[in-house]
Amino acid sequence: MLKNYFTIAWRNLTRNRLRTAIHILGLSLGISICFLIFNVVWHANSFDRFHPDRDQIFRINTLTEYTGGASYPNSGTPGPLGEVIDAEVSGIIAKGRLNILYQTLVVVSEGNRVMGRSDKSTFADPGFFQIFPRKWLAGNPNSALLKPNSVVITESNLERYFPGVEPIDALGKEIIWIDRDTIRTQLTGVVEDYTENTDFIFKNFISYATIQTEEQKEWYGLHSWGNVNSSSQLFIKAEPLISIEKLDESLIKVAEKHYEKDQESKTSFTAEPLSEIHFGQNYTDSSVSKVFLNGLIYIGLIILALATLNFINLETAQAISRAKEVGIRKTLGGRRVELILQFLTETYLLVILATGVGLVLVEFLRTLFISYLPDGFAMDFFAIQNVVFYLVFPILLSIVSGIYPSMILSGYDPQRALKGEKLAHQGFSFGVFLRKNLTVLQFSSSIAFIILVLVLNYQIRFVSSQPLGFDKGAIMYSSLPFMSDPDKMVQLQDRLNLNSAVKGSSLSGSLVSSTSLWTSDSYIPVDTTEKQVYVQVMNVDSAFISVNGIPLLAGKSQLIQTDEILVNKNFLKEAGITDPEEGLNLEIRFGGGQKKIVGVFDNFHSRTLREEIQPMIMTTNPKFFQSVTVKLASGQNLAAAKQELETIYKSIYPYETAEFKFLDEQIAQFYAEDLRIRNVLGAACVLAILISIMGLFALSSHTIAQRSKEISIRKVLGASLAQILGLISKEYFLLVGVSFLLAVFPAYYFLRDWLDGFEYRVEMPYFLFVLSGLGVMLICLLIVGLHSYIAAQTNPAKVLKDE
Repeated sequence: MLKNYFTIAWRNLTRNRLRTAIHILGLSLGISICFLIFNVVWHANSFDRFHPDRDQIFRINTLTEYTGGASYPNSGTPGPLGEVIDAEVSGIIAKGRLNILYQTLVVVSEGNRVMGRSDKSTFADPGFFQIFPRKWLAGNPNSALLKPNSVVITESNLERYFPGVEPIDALGKEIIWIDRDTIRTQLTGVVEDYTENTDFIFKNFISYATIQTEEQKEWYGLHSWGNVNSSSQLFIKAEPLISIEKLDESLIKVAEKHYEKDQESKTSFTAEPLSEIHFGQNYTDSSVSKVFLNGLIYIGLIILALATLNFINLETAQAISRAKEVGIRKTLGGRRVELILQFLTETYLLVILATGVGLVLVEFLRTLFISYLPDGFAMDFFAIQNVVFYLVFPILLSIVSGIYPSMILSGYDPQRALKGEKLAHQGFSFGVFLRKNLTVLQFSSSIAFIILVLVLNYQIRFVSSQPLGFDKGAIMYSSLPFMSDPDKMVQLQDRLNLNSAVKGSSLSGSLVSSTSLWTSDSYIPVDTTEKQVYVQVMNVDSAFISVNGIPLLAGKSQLIQTDEILVNKNFLKEAGITDPEEGLNLEIRFGGGQKKIVGVFDNFHSRTLREEIQPMIMTTNPKFFQSVTVKLASGQNLAAAKQELETIYKSIYPYETAEFKFLDEQIAQFYAEDLRIRNVLGAACVLAILISIMGLFALSSHTIAQRSKEISIRKVLGASLAQILGLISKEYFLLVGVSFLLAVFPAYYFLRDWLDGFEYRVEMPYFLFVLSGLGVMLICLLIVGLHSYIAAQTNPAKVLKDE
């Protein structure tokens, strides 16, 4: 019987090739999108799922809230919390502490080999390996990190640092780490690298006990409850029955105990499950926004729903053409259950074919959107979860798509069907009502996607075209070695300035516009009191203003003395000063001492346009310069200039890897997430429109074919072509109008929230809403009009000859 079902299903599919092609193409688009998103979501949720007792592991995060309403979440914790958390919070089995090192120079004493800088080094205590156990190739896991100046490395770094040396033979060898100080360590352990997806990228683990003196604790920010540093990470493993709510309650009490209540800010701690780290602040740029991920899921479901609705719509419309087949089957003894199984088998065969085409399309989609996919993402078509997808998904989709059409088809009265009666009843028809509403849903989705894409693009173009208050053209930058010798930095600057391609260069703690943020408080004298002003701080040299093209409003841009500062116009506004000249020589309290304003510069956007320009102070401390910025002379060959700059850099820092990048590319990254959302929505928009067009094409073709005699009679009675086109098109005009109204409201609410995230934004562009509706209306009328025109041009004698 099953074989017979498939045989008949195949014959029906091959008999109507256009219908079959539309079904397969529409469903395959939905399936390919769902399959790709399924793998992306699976990949994002696969990180660090291999650790034992992972549900009991938490990272402690810090939240600092200021009285003005600003709040700053941080994945780090103050150093003292790590010392007392197991004593002051009940239910903790183990605690593990990390203090992450960045750009640490690695030197192997054997042969005095410089291995370059590493971002994968960290201080770690023995508790870290109790929470995150590894396979040890050499060394004792219980004692390897107990003593100061001990280090554990991974197998891959063992091969890099000591090629060909067995793990057991490498124990005791010396590795030097150059950070603030020179740290000489003895190798006490070798562990296997993780092969699974993980956010723990570290390959070098220096014993936490190496941080011994108060001076070292202060340098790494571990000395005070008031210092919260994202490098200081704290993990705990809780008892099995301890809930996250109970942990958070205990952490609130810890914060209340160690922080005064009358401060300007409030600090609290929360426990973050291990499963959430990949979606928050992790140790690389590989974190995934859960909002973006959920958005992908919704888009995939919408595209699949459109394809499914397309199938249901067309099948119910064409059901009447199979009425005689149903009548004959029932007359010959066919039961309704058997007919339902027959039509579901036909649907299943369609879905299987669409799945095959979809798996071919998914590779094309993966290549097309490779830049939007997570780093390290790869699709294993034979992975267990994908095999389950192949087996389960087609069955579920077949039931969802085919159950209603099969119920309609199997429900025909055989007597009426064999007589050729095409309507079982007059008046209201649920089938027609359903088809119209499914069409409305399809067009509503298409219109909503178009509105979203157009408005997102409109806002992004707006922020990209706004003046930033500085010159970003022909400016290149590179990072400096951490805690570099100030004399070497000046030497690099002088060498760069001597190059003919360079107009000027500057040293600073950060770029003129970046995601980094240094905030502090300052105190402006007001009569006999002081006014507290929170400010953004930038550490710059005397050339910073001129190299970056920031307009100077008064005074000088050179910072010669340590007590001299520059301020922006917004800072003077907070001080109640309107004339920049009046602000010169004003003394304020900042950074633990009195500072004198020697220059005033115009406001500029040091961060994304999502944020308002803050009062700003520029100060100078050459010891903590981290960037070098170069303004190129006009008419330069940019590729050649870049190579020359990197050669100069290498001559000053031979052990560093130098790469100069363009500032405008860095600024463009501010809106990379928005561009990603726009492009993903754009792709979804194209697919939604394509599926809707295919459905409308097939549906209008069938509907007009059903009305061919009516059209011919009207034509014989004198109806003009315009009247016939208007008669058929008015129904679709109404459907698109209803679709537009349904699409406007969800699009508006999403866009309102998104635009509210920008301090500098366009007003809601309602004209784009109207253009979107008119665009879909035009597409709809063109398709329907084409079919209507062909039907109206047909000779009535050919259509009515059997009447």
